Amino acid sequence: MSDQFPDAERAVWGPVACAAAGRVGDISAALDEAAFLGRCAARYRASGFGVPGAAEERSWRNSWPPLFAALMQAGLKDLQVYLEYGTPGGGRRLDALLVGATQGGGLGLVVIELKQWQTCRILDTDRVMRSDGLVTAHPVHQVAAYRSFLQHWRPDSAPVLDVRAVVALHNATSTEGAALAAGTGEDVDVPVLTAEDLARPGGELARLLHCGDLAAPSAGQVAEFEDIRWQPSSRLLDHVGADLEGNHAFALVGDQQDAFVRIRRAAARHLPSPGQDGALEGGGEGAVITVSGGPGSGKTALAVRLLGRFMRAYPTTRPRFITPSGTLRAHLQEAVRAHGAARELFPAAGSLRSTARQAGALIIDEAQRIKRTGAGLPADLAAVLEHVPLAVVFLDERQIIRPDEGTTVDEIRTAAQALGRTHHHLELAGSFRCSGSAAYIAWVDALLYGTPAPWTGHTGYELALADDPFQLQQWIEQATAAGHTARTAAGFCWPWTRTRARGATALPLDIGIDIPAGPSRPARTWRAAWNAATALTDPDDGRPIAPHSQLWASHTGGHQQIGCIYTAQGLEYHHAGVIIGPDLTWTNNRWQAHPGQSRDENLRHLTPDQYLPYALNTYRVLLTRGTHTTRIHTTDATTHHMLQNLIHKG
Repeated sequence: MSDQFPDAERAVWGPVACAAAGRVGDISAALDEAAFLGRCAARYRASGFGVPGAAEERSWRNSWPPLFAALMQAGLKDLQVYLEYGTPGGGRRLDALLVGATQGGGLGLVVIELKQWQTCRILDTDRVMRSDGLVTAHPVHQVAAYRSFLQHWRPDSAPVLDVRAVVALHNATSTEGAALAAGTGEDVDVPVLTAEDLARPGGELARLLHCGDLAAPSAGQVAEFEDIRWQPSSRLLDHVGADLEGNHAFALVGDQQDAFVRIRRAAARHLPSPGQDGALEGGGEGAVITVSGGPGSGKTALAVRLLGRFMRAYPTTRPRFITPSGTLRAHLQEAVRAHGAARELFPAAGSLRSTARQAGALIIDEAQRIKRTGAGLPADLAAVLEHVPLAVVFLDERQIIRPDEGTTVDEIRTAAQALGRTHHHLELAGSFRCSGSAAYIAWVDALLYGTPAPWTGHTGYELALADDPFQLQQWIEQATAAGHTARTAAGFCWPWTRTRARGATALPLDIGIDIPAGPSRPARTWRAAWNAATALTDPDDGRPIAPHSQLWASHTGGHQQIGCIYTAQGLEYHHAGVIIGPDLTWTNNRWQAHPGQSRDENLRHLTPDQYLPYALNTYRVLLTRGTHTTRIHTTDATTHHMLQNLIHKG
């Protein structure tokens, strides 16, 4: 930090992704300085949030002064505060985050949602309509989701966190605030504070702000908080059943929550509520909503939440969830096996056309995998657009991995318009896998589709190279022994024996990678088995040896087999090993594809230029399965050397 800034101002700047950070009293004093907002805008840009618009900066000017006046009046000048704090996953920013020391020695976090509203129309417990007609998430549930998210993403190594939440309507009266708070549920524990509340005496105001028991954190405690590398502590599939029952342990935040609100509004227009008579608000033309997002952006989490919502709010529409990924479908069905209608809720992709004639609400995940036989929209998907009153289609165009796939948003939009259907498109920009590291996802995309860049390793996600597959295997074994889910997936570059003898207790070791001799070791060959086409059990005691390939990513023994794109896509695990096979090499400073090295009969006939985008997409999927760590081995020496120059050993 340059010496041109005084100490009080210097406390405002630091390494955390936000617009400003420091003690409440220091930032309160800096608010009066003409250059303060400009420096906040600069840090905002440097944090990767983009360029703040005029409306954003106007919000800062209008909301920050009353907030800090209240904090100072409440005697909280020594608490740490972050403005526009970037959430784990990068999907949204918290308006303000207070950090203090609890009486038990832990840290108390208070998430504050600032609204300039005076009035709004309460649509239900989750949604409100602002005076300008915009329907948005109810701020109480919006900030409660942030609270839940921080609780779920706290790693085991982090200090104890007591996370609280407050909504501040600094322009509203107590009557207007009470109207917003009404009906949100007594168990939410999120006070809605108005202008009158923010003017109350110090001790009372501190309690209203959920800060009455918080003391100034020490410099060490602040550093400890800032050193937290937020990581997802739970997997979506662990909560699918609860979501369908309406118990939302997996919080939707940011653009996920925005999309949920917008899709619910479309559902209210195009789906009949129980007992509803007469025409729907939106008429009979129906609607299709496309939702796109990269790996780990929360598409499946949102899709499952929507299914649960439609089941409860519109049961007569027979809502259904379809995915072309047999692997994802198998995991979803297993996750809700206690739910009696599991098979009906997740019909096979082959029944897409018949399901379209029966379901009033249809959710399609991984839609880019739907098979096509020629130009234009796949016939099965065209039937959905023609018959289903509300279709929500999730897809990622950079996860197209075969030439007989490839539905795009533009194709769906064109087909919907031709049918007279309403079309909306939503984007999910967050990253809820890979420890919430948007930087890691960006690194993978630059590696494969742009200009490869060095990995800095400062985002909380761990990336490393394995010099040989023996190292990779040892790492997977150690992670599994420690109780984590750890899997290795590889490009489809080796034969795959699908049959086995009755009573066999081992899979054929189809994968063989030759390791040349080194200065102190002889040449070796590493051998491994692909995941099993059918489950393999010990014939004597029934002990599972290898799970069925569709359950390879989660069932006991899966770490001892190698997965491929077809059994990894749509899933996640703690630690991801990736073997880049000889079908993709870094040659002459660019990626080159070698379809002759592929064992996938759907791809071997392609030219190198035709094969390249599918190879890049395939490895993008494999490189983004890990929630905590990725380790890469590549069979090509030149490619390995290139990656060595990018991924430095810590």
